[in-house]
Amino acid sequence: MSAKRVGNSKTDGDINGTIDIKGLTRERPWLLPSNRKLRHLEGISLRNLTLSRPSNPLQAKTIDDESLPNAFKTPAKSLALREKKLEHSRSSSDLHTTPKGRKILGPSTENEESDTGGQHAQRPRTKIRRRSTLNWTNATPQIRQKKLEDVAGSRLADTWFSLHCEGIEEPVYVSEVVEKAMNPNFRFFDLNSYGPWVTRRDELTIKTWARTEATNGYTLVLELRVHLRSLQFIGKSLESFHHPLPKNCVLLHLSDGIYTSFTDLPLDEPVLAITTGLKSAHGVQPTPTFDELMRLSNLDDCIQDALATREKLTLQISALLQKQKDDCQVIQSAADAQDSLASTSRAVNTVQKQIKAARGQRSGLQASLRARREAIRTGTLSQEKSQSHLNSARSNFASHVCLHRDTQFGITGQIRRLCEDVLQIYPVEPIPQKALSFTIRGLPLPNATSSSLDPATTAAALGHVAHVTQLLSLYLSAALPYPINPCGSFSTIYDPISISLQSAATRTFPLYQKGAVTYRFEYGVFLLNSDIELLMSRQGIRIVDLRHTLPNLKYLLTVLTSGRGELPGRKGGRSGLHSEPYGEDGGRKPCIEEWSMRQGNGALTRSVMNGKKATSRIQSPLGREIGHLIDKV
Repeated sequence: MSAKRVGNSKTDGDINGTIDIKGLTRERPWLLPSNRKLRHLEGISLRNLTLSRPSNPLQAKTIDDESLPNAFKTPAKSLALREKKLEHSRSSSDLHTTPKGRKILGPSTENEESDTGGQHAQRPRTKIRRRSTLNWTNATPQIRQKKLEDVAGSRLADTWFSLHCEGIEEPVYVSEVVEKAMNPNFRFFDLNSYGPWVTRRDELTIKTWARTEATNGYTLVLELRVHLRSLQFIGKSLESFHHPLPKNCVLLHLSDGIYTSFTDLPLDEPVLAITTGLKSAHGVQPTPTFDELMRLSNLDDCIQDALATREKLTLQISALLQKQKDDCQVIQSAADAQDSLASTSRAVNTVQKQIKAARGQRSGLQASLRARREAIRTGTLSQEKSQSHLNSARSNFASHVCLHRDTQFGITGQIRRLCEDVLQIYPVEPIPQKALSFTIRGLPLPNATSSSLDPATTAAALGHVAHVTQLLSLYLSAALPYPINPCGSFSTIYDPISISLQSAATRTFPLYQKGAVTYRFEYGVFLLNSDIELLMSRQGIRIVDLRHTLPNLKYLLTVLTSGRGELPGRKGGRSGLHSEPYGEDGGRKPCIEEWSMRQGNGALTRSVMNGKKATSRIQSPLGREIGHLIDKV
């Protein structure tokens, strides 16, 4: 029945595979054993690499096979069957024979038991000593890692192989080195480039070389002579193959699947039937007829004629080629000359373009050189002219230095004189028995905002301070960061710096308390003190407290009026400082100022005479004292 089952599955196995004796579906190769050649070989793999060899290769089994519990018929197995106790599985790689003095049940014992009527002999219940590997359970991770590295180092190796054919001294193919692997997979290759002398063979020798960390060089691990007809087919891939592979198993990848060589699998190769000629019952065999023989003779004659014609044509073609050899050489030389001419023409065009570019570059460089020469000539002339001016300037340098020093001294004296005049017009005097308290023109001004003083008095004092600050900025040529608009008791100050303020009205702060917001008045006083601080810093004076308005102003005026010698006089009289630069005739035109006092309210009036025209305006409500001071000056 099993043979019939196999025979029936052959029809379906052409596509899906065959069913072997055990009933498992297996794939079939496409190549017949007789058709397997080296041209079909595409790659080689190695499985279960082992470098250590057994001490006695001829020994069929190990010395402790009799003691294994899974042996076919051993005393240990009989003892295990009698015992009902279950034990944990332990290592069986180091089992030894039973100790001396222990009686082992054998075939003779079984015969004796059968002769005695089935009475079993009493067996000593002595357990076989087994090497235990459970002591690793309490080992440290370092010991486990070290043991694992030792095992991996003894099994992992660098491998490569070479293919050899009979009659060829050198290897046909040498693979790459696969490092640190126990199941190396090598790259696929193609042997068709070696010609039919190699690709049509069906025998080869595989030599495998390996090296571990313990060895110094590569050693020959395996030398296998393979006949492609005797290989066993595994399948299209190793994923569907579950049979255990032996040590140092070589897998050959052919064009139709994977093959190997081992004897523990049944062969499923089809057996080619040998057909024999039919014989008659009397032993007479049939012979061809006369017509068949004539047809064979005609075919043979045709074949011979075709061969003769082919040979004749070959000779004729060879003769024609020999005669036209010179012509072919001329044609070839002409083609070579044309190619050389074309390459030469391309080279000539390239060189001409390079020459043209070089000429353009040369023209540009020449123009640049001419421009540079002209610039050098112009620079030389300018340098000579400057040298002449420099010589004249050097001769006048000393006189100019003296003039500058005298002018600077005169400017300092005039500033001193002007500050003395300002100090006489706006006297800043200390208040007796009050530290750091001063008055300006008899009007007290506190160092901080105070509600005890009259707002009108404070506003008038701040107006005098604002006027003096503006005059000092003009005399010292120092622009104030916060411009001042001096209008007596209604003076204001402008803040152009703050970003939060948008309109001009919000940037103008009053220097009076009446009718103004308190914080705006305080901020205006702060801006005024900042202007005084700037004037003091220009003169190198360190301010002590920004809130001390009159003390800081008194300190500044004291420094500006200090000096040696007498005060210089005003140059050109009263009109010397108030004259227009030029008149109608190109010369200086004097400007005459006249000061007069009104008897009614004591206002000071200035009249300026420019030619015949006179203008009058009220300067300030300072009264007669300013007029007397001007008359004295």
